[in-house]
Amino acid sequence: MNVVERLCAPTPKFFKIVRTVGLILAAVGGVLVATPIALPVALVTAGGYLVVAGSVATAVRQAAVEDCE
Repeated sequence: MNVVERLCAPTPKFFKIVRTVGLILAAVGGVLVATPIALPVALVTAGGYLVVAGSVATAVRQAAVEDCE
């Protein structure tokens, strides 16, 4: 299975949930990083980690397919 076929193949239900959770994590992290008010450094750092975790979860979701024969 080449890359294009893998990207076009149907995704299992679990990984659709992973995509949604990943997008939510990335959005929350983006809000924490880009907020115009001064936040504690730990909170901004956590926001950066959330953005990375959400992006990775969404990318991993894209590689999972139902039928990989």
